Amino acid sequence: MALLVRVLRNRISHWVPVCSRLVPVSSTQAQWGRALSGTFQKIKIAALRMYTSCVEKTDFEEFFLRCQMPDTFNSWFLITLLHVWMCLVRMKQEGRSGKYMCRIIVHFMWEDVEQRGRVMGVNSYILKKNMILMTNNFYAAILGYDEGILSDDHGLAAALWRTFFNQKCEDPRQLELLVEYVRKQIQYLDSMNGEDLLLTGEVSWRPLVEKNPQSVLKPHSPTYNDEGL
Repeated sequence: MALLVRVLRNRISHWVPVCSRLVPVSSTQAQWGRALSGTFQKIKIAALRMYTSCVEKTDFEEFFLRCQMPDTFNSWFLITLLHVWMCLVRMKQEGRSGKYMCRIIVHFMWEDVEQRGRVMGVNSYILKKNMILMTNNFYAAILGYDEGILSDDHGLAAALWRTFFNQKCEDPRQLELLVEYVRKQIQYLDSMNGEDLLLTGEVSWRPLVEKNPQSVLKPHSPTYNDEGL
């Protein structure tokens, strides 16, 4: 079970995106950018850590098992997309810096998706076509999830059914499980200090199934040095 995920983790253990390529700086931005470059560089590092938490701290095997998902690259992407979206929801609350961090998280995600496709030996032409399709699906999913989280549980369930389950979920218990997971995880992320998230990007995830349903633990404050690293 989850052979693909284990193979990808083993073969991409040293993946490090090139931060300097992330956001081109125009001549106008350069005039004021020097004063903020240090802060933005810290946010880039934090964004990498936050994206990494989406792919390394998520129990993909449990999602495959409990949601009856096939062990495929597309399933990996759907699970990752859901967690990236929850991070975006949280960081958009942190003003300009948070929105900047969202852009970087998404950029890291696409770099990772492309690299994983190459590791799997996907033909470059096919990979390019798939990247275009996944990009379209990503923004459609973000819009649907945004509407769902602002709606009641029926609205969120509909969004998850359309995107996460690709309209193929016939077991209402799976939808109920995912709705509960998203609600509690959004609440958990909201309880985290915004300044800490901008400095460290450290995010932990609640279990898909809680051992103690009555308890959603308060997150521990992250540790970091004076540079936020």
